Amino acid sequence: MSRQAAESGKLRAFVRANPVPFLALAGLFVGLVLQFGLHQPSSARRVWLAILIVGGIPLVWRTSRGMLQGKFASDVVAMLAVVTAIIMDQAFAGVIIVLMQAGGEALESYSLGRASSSLDQLLARAPRTAHRKAGEELTEVEAVSVRPGDVLVVRPGDLIPVDGTLLSAQADVDESALTGEPMPRGKSPGDALLSGSVNTGGAFEMRADKIGAESQYSRIVQLVKQAQEERPPLQRLADRYAVWFTPLTLVMCGLGWWITGEIHTVLAVLVVATPCPLILAVPVAVISGINRAASLGIIVKGGTALEQIASAKAFVFDKTGTLTLGRPVVEAVTPFDGLTSREILHAAGSVEQLSSHLLGRTLAAAAQKEGGPLTMPTSFQEVAGRGVEADLDGQHIIIGSPRFLRERIGSSGPPRDSTQGALEAYIAIDGKPAGMIRLSDQLRPGVDTMLQRLRAMGVQHTVMLTGDNTENGSSIGSQIGLDEVKANLLPEDKVEALRALKSQYAPIVMVGDGINDAPALATATVGIAMGAHGTGISAEAAGIVLLVDDVTRVADAMEVGRRMVHIAKQSIFVGLGLSFACMVAAVFGKIPPVTGALLQEAIDVAVILNALRARSVPKFNIPLTITAPELGTH
Repeated sequence: MSRQAAESGKLRAFVRANPVPFLALAGLFVGLVLQFGLHQPSSARRVWLAILIVGGIPLVWRTSRGMLQGKFASDVVAMLAVVTAIIMDQAFAGVIIVLMQAGGEALESYSLGRASSSLDQLLARAPRTAHRKAGEELTEVEAVSVRPGDVLVVRPGDLIPVDGTLLSAQADVDESALTGEPMPRGKSPGDALLSGSVNTGGAFEMRADKIGAESQYSRIVQLVKQAQEERPPLQRLADRYAVWFTPLTLVMCGLGWWITGEIHTVLAVLVVATPCPLILAVPVAVISGINRAASLGIIVKGGTALEQIASAKAFVFDKTGTLTLGRPVVEAVTPFDGLTSREILHAAGSVEQLSSHLLGRTLAAAAQKEGGPLTMPTSFQEVAGRGVEADLDGQHIIIGSPRFLRERIGSSGPPRDSTQGALEAYIAIDGKPAGMIRLSDQLRPGVDTMLQRLRAMGVQHTVMLTGDNTENGSSIGSQIGLDEVKANLLPEDKVEALRALKSQYAPIVMVGDGINDAPALATATVGIAMGAHGTGISAEAAGIVLLVDDVTRVADAMEVGRRMVHIAKQSIFVGLGLSFACMVAAVFGKIPPVTGALLQEAIDVAVILNALRARSVPKFNIPLTITAPELGTH
């Protein structure tokens, strides 16, 4: 399908979902042709009256029902204007009100975005089958039928179905979906295994300790579901101002009737007071802000996220894949026995090019980049999660952890790694330690500058929540100047930490990338997902998605939100100010209803043109001072 056809399909779908504004516009045009082109005023009046009734009844019904439920929104004045226009046979003015009201609602619904399907994606990924062992018999069963005490066999590439304990001699497990840490973890007998992890090594046996509904992955699903259910609905920005503008309008109507004694005065006041600046300014500014964000590679799912991020008081970040690149890189090569760093890296990369391990691929890529083509090894063997060995150019090469090398070459092996914040792979050549390669996850460039920008825009507290150990987390936090670091956290721990922060700082923004971050993204006031390399589940749970692999765009998103809110409020205040001036004139009988409708149209055009500025880049990057305590309130 061509882009033009796709856009045409979207337009047709929008018209079908919002027929009233297009019906009102067509009726208004037909009536004007009848009135001034064919000189048939009675026919024009009937057309306008029909449009007024068809388009106005849904508004009257919906607003009346809301009033009975105690909801006095910005629609009340528009409803009163429509009813009064019908009673007084002022169809032309009434149709204009219907057009503006229905058009504003259509724009607002368009700007709200789509619902999240993160729960569906989480459930689709959930472990569904298990292989239960009874004696020498292996049976495939549904994961929900597994009971504590069952012995399970987990094959290479399988998801671990339930939380349990490793029974085999060793296992290599990828827990990145749960902890966010990219490097597989070696497991020893008796170590805990978490459901939703992936077996990246050979087959192993485990004992089930919990049923599926109580296991770690199921808790993630429940946390996301609970966070979405507990999130209270936000009051529309327009309705917050309507709280005082609607009573003011009713007072002015009574005052006009008292001064002129004419019922037409009441209609004139209602027409010029119909809060079209409220109805139109916000959705137009929101759509413009969303388009501006999209041009920066930032996808915003609705205006609410932009409103809330504009006044955020705290930002919370995941570590791996968010503040850091999320993949290990070679940091240093240390030779032991007269060899050069390039020779050590070439030997390691040549052997590791046959490895299925993430670190092996990293070493091979680094060696190829540093020294060119690699040499193909022979007699290659890999012990999952521990190390590899092979013959290379007549030499026997062993690469792995200190423990693995000591097992292979005896007490002459290297000492146990004591470096914090990095992973060290040791290499032995012909039974002698030859060197060490240090790998670590690198901090993303520009993170410190991003934090400075956030603080300049009023952010009071910055936090990192990570599943990594305290030493690594503290090292990253001190490098970039975070206010707080919490480490060794599971997904439910991140949710609890966010809830505690919410009681002190609101609104609060969470930035993450993995499945393990999905509950926290749903719990935060605004969730921002790293969509370029993150999971689809985290992107669905968030309100904002970064399509570019650049966490510094978080500050851009806040700037776009602040500008959008500033322009929306500016349009509201200017529009309502002009409407109030017209109301004063109408109170003294100086503006008839039809003239009032035309004046309101002029105000609407001015408001729309101003709101469209949210799509542009400001000529001067002047910090916006927004004191908006109502933003983010419920």
